[in-house]
Amino acid sequence: MNINARTIVLKTIQDTSTLVVPGGKLPMTWYPQDYLAKVPMTNMGMRADPSRGYPGRTYRFYKGPVVFPFGHGMSYTTFAHSLVQAPQEVAVPFTSLYALQNTTAARNSIRVSHANCEPLVLGVHIDVKNTGDMDGTQTLLVFSSPPEGKWSANKKLIGFEKVHIVAGSKKRVKIDIPVCKHLSVVDRFGIQRLPIGKHDLHIGDLKHSISLQANLEEIKS
Repeated sequence: MNINARTIVLKTIQDTSTLVVPGGKLPMTWYPQDYLAKVPMTNMGMRADPSRGYPGRTYRFYKGPVVFPFGHGMSYTTFAHSLVQAPQEVAVPFTSLYALQNTTAARNSIRVSHANCEPLVLGVHIDVKNTGDMDGTQTLLVFSSPPEGKWSANKKLIGFEKVHIVAGSKKRVKIDIPVCKHLSVVDRFGIQRLPIGKHDLHIGDLKHSISLQANLEEIKS
């Protein structure tokens, strides 16, 4: 290494504290090359149909390998997440006795129109720590996935927050999750439903389960 090159390297190391560290998340899925052959323009269905070799569309329904997943990100520093506070069980109140008699709770779901959604907002508190040697910005993504079974969706983005964190420090982030809006799914008939059972939240490498249960005590005769 000549003197000029060595000077540049040393100068770069000395100035790392002033560098701008880029940070972001991929807003799409990068599919493998053969994906195009499996999704004809004449089929705009979102849900995967393995019997016909149709892999589905978008990160929410696609069943297959990817080059880079939706939400993938890179940085010059590293981050760690820890869950501070989040509910483990949520009771979903019905709006009336008529709603109970006409709901689909027996089939493990409740119509959103039959639930009292106004009080159902969950507060999830997460600590984000910069474990690297450089200041950086982290876009915290919160995904949810419905209970296993007939629900075909993989997961969906339900909240995000962008925070700048000094190297070695941490910040607490609160994400509010309206249950009826973000934990519901739309069935094949276009009806918005709340699946009863275990919903999983995915936050970086973290996974937290929240159980939705029908609250019969709220029914007024």
